[in-house]
Amino acid sequence: MSDAASAGTAVQEFLAFKLGAEEYGIDILKVQEIRGYEAVTRIANAPEFIKGVINLRGIIIPVVDMRIKFKLGEPVYDQFTVVIILNINGRVVGMVVDSVSDVTSLTPEQIKAAPDMGTAFSTEYMIGLGTIDERMLILVDIQRLMSSPEMGLSEKLAA
Repeated sequence: MSDAASAGTAVQEFLAFKLGAEEYGIDILKVQEIRGYEAVTRIANAPEFIKGVINLRGIIIPVVDMRIKFKLGEPVYDQFTVVIILNINGRVVGMVVDSVSDVTSLTPEQIKAAPDMGTAFSTEYMIGLGTIDERMLILVDIQRLMSSPEMGLSEKLAA
């Protein structure tokens, strides 16, 4: 156990990923696994940002492309594109991002309140900004975001 943990400082771990030019972080405890991008099965009449569904070891899960959802330019699917498999309230959902960087540990002192500056994510879906030296992560409350009515997954993700 590190000194920080034994001192009662709640260090949080975030999975860092990129969407366009920005780097984001989500609670590592919500991440089930990370997979390379693979073809999805489209669902008729689904919103454009819901790419479709994939079969994950017998479980059919919806896949959301965050770049389309938040209008972050034309999505490109290459060898860096990944699907982060999330477990939100016991429901599994995939989230397409440009790339995954690393797992970053942040202390409460490193997490600053996010100013409302018209980013892709509304501040109601942000935990804050994580600062590590010169690096800044936009910390997303992925559970709140994926459960929000605008994602259209709420009835599926409501516990």
